[in-house]
Amino acid sequence: MVIVILGLLIGLVAPAALRQLGTARASVARESIQRLESVLDLYKLDIGEYPSTQQGLQALVARPADVANWNGPYLKDAHAPADPWNHPYEYRNPSTRSGHDYDLCSAGPPGGTGTDNTICNQ
Repeated sequence: MVIVILGLLIGLVAPAALRQLGTARASVARESIQRLESVLDLYKLDIGEYPSTQQGLQALVARPADVANWNGPYLKDAHAPADPWNHPYEYRNPSTRSGHDYDLCSAGPPGGTGTDNTICNQ
């Protein structure tokens, strides 16, 4: 009887807990993108421009060959950051969206549908 009750409780609580986890990861992705925006602004102050698409976010952790005045590393990790789903952030400079200098996006949770799932810099 105890096992049946535990099974019912898990069946009721687990879906709600998984929804909360998904929401928390999306919040972490938005906050990480905001933090990376600040780091990219510091990079621009030193270099005079944001990293190119080819340089990517790796320019924040390792000096690009053709860049003077690099004052990094701008991030503690030795590799470019990953989103909460352990996928690399998508970085494009120039931006494909009007009113933005660059695009910094997470594809969001796996299994999502297209751009509805994408989390990008504001």
